[in-house]
Amino acid sequence: MKYYQMNGCGNAFAILDGRGEKLRLSAEAVRRIAKSANADQVVSLENSMRGDIFMRIWNNTGSEVAACGNVSRCVGWIMMRERNRDTIKIETEAGLLIATRHGNGDTMISVDMGSPLLKWEEIPLAERMDTRGIDVKIGPIDAPYLQLPGAVNMGNPHCVFFVDELDAVDVVGIGPLIEGHMMFPEKANVGFAQVLGRDCIRLRVWERDAGLTKACGTGACAAVVAGVRKGLLNRSCTVFVDGGDLHIDWREKDDHVIMTGPIELERQAEISAPASAPVFR
Repeated sequence: MKYYQMNGCGNAFAILDGRGEKLRLSAEAVRRIAKSANADQVVSLENSMRGDIFMRIWNNTGSEVAACGNVSRCVGWIMMRERNRDTIKIETEAGLLIATRHGNGDTMISVDMGSPLLKWEEIPLAERMDTRGIDVKIGPIDAPYLQLPGAVNMGNPHCVFFVDELDAVDVVGIGPLIEGHMMFPEKANVGFAQVLGRDCIRLRVWERDAGLTKACGTGACAAVVAGVRKGLLNRSCTVFVDGGDLHIDWREKDDHVIMTGPIELERQAEISAPASAPVFR
């Protein structure tokens, strides 16, 4: 079985090619693999009836998730190399994604993340409200220091706060409080964005069931969509995350969000025991 250790802007992945093995991983096996590989997510590649590959994703806690933008670029790169093509269709639990080689280089990949879901029931929220600024607050009731975040679903639910100074925000302290807030029946990824200009933001994301990572691709997409809806950003925007830069385009012509960024292959190996931690050392 092929094994790839990769990252997208520092968001780290352990990717297992399970197409020949009919790979099924328990939550315990996922946690063991993630710990050994120091990975944010564990991914298995499976045969697809609708695309070139099916991608199954788990957080390092063992919980399965439907979408991850950064690993989509990594998996797209793997399949482009395997098929000797510049475009790949990736099937996920959240739908089909299209990955494309960007420019003349080998490691810049774009992924069409589809249209954002913006209705309250699509996020989903616990009650009806305007998703441009939902009724979630941090701080005293009469003087909250964080309030009215935007809500966007990019294959997973996101809540995005816009802040004046990102370095002053206790992301690790506040993130878990919002992740499990009663407003989000399926929990939420929590983004904190500082607007640097109409075409660039800084972003940190607390991912549900995973914690703080160096980058979150769906979070970057959600932050730009939320910023555009609030009148703060242009539709084409660079997002500076702790692990690097992502470029997001929310196209007017078809409402699709295109994410472009780098990938890095750290290690490739043939393994025989995917649930055994020592093979990843």
